[in-house]
Amino acid sequence: MEELKYHYKYPHPSVTTDCVIFGFDGTKLNVLLIERGIEPFKGCWAFPGGFIKMDESAEDGAKRELFEETGLKTAYIRQFHAFSAPNRDPRERVITIAYYALVRLSDVKAGDDAAKAQWFPIDEVPSLAFDHDLILRHATMELRKQIHFEPIGFELLPTKFTMKQLQHLYEAILSVKFDRRNFYNKMRKLGLLTELSEKVAMSNKKEAFLYKFNPESYAELKEKGFRLEF
Repeated sequence: MEELKYHYKYPHPSVTTDCVIFGFDGTKLNVLLIERGIEPFKGCWAFPGGFIKMDESAEDGAKRELFEETGLKTAYIRQFHAFSAPNRDPRERVITIAYYALVRLSDVKAGDDAAKAQWFPIDEVPSLAFDHDLILRHATMELRKQIHFEPIGFELLPTKFTMKQLQHLYEAILSVKFDRRNFYNKMRKLGLLTELSEKVAMSNKKEAFLYKFNPESYAELKEKGFRLEF
């Protein structure tokens, strides 16, 4: 990289990205954690992340980390906060730009650190390195807030899903329980779903219709001011 013509002489903070990767196992919301192999916090769990390269943006850096840990080149990714406490990293002054990503567990392939990567249910996450406990709290709050304005939950489901799967997902994200009939009626009335002719066998020996997310209907709703209330 060629030398910059203008530069400042005062100390510069380093900049990293950290990526909170959410997945859904059909019952619980999960996050992907990496066991650190070096100090500081060697042996502790943390989110995938790293220093931003000189020739990439923060988002490019987050996408690179996502690909290295999950094998995914395309996934829903969203910046939600910057963490800049002076002593958040014992090595040096480090500011991190945090993102969350939504991935389908079935699409995830182990990266180079496969032996040190593990999915954890959101309510079973161990104590994390650095300030990653704080990052997780912020990411979870942002996800819960954003799901009222965008149908981001569909990024965590298979392309075809049952209404029961969708209900379980929303319950896992919002940490609530819904009445089955009320949830079904609300989602049907919104027009976000396309009911398919296909059915799938359920555990009670009954069959349930499969659905797909309808992006065209969502685009129309968004123009009118989409907000999902329960």
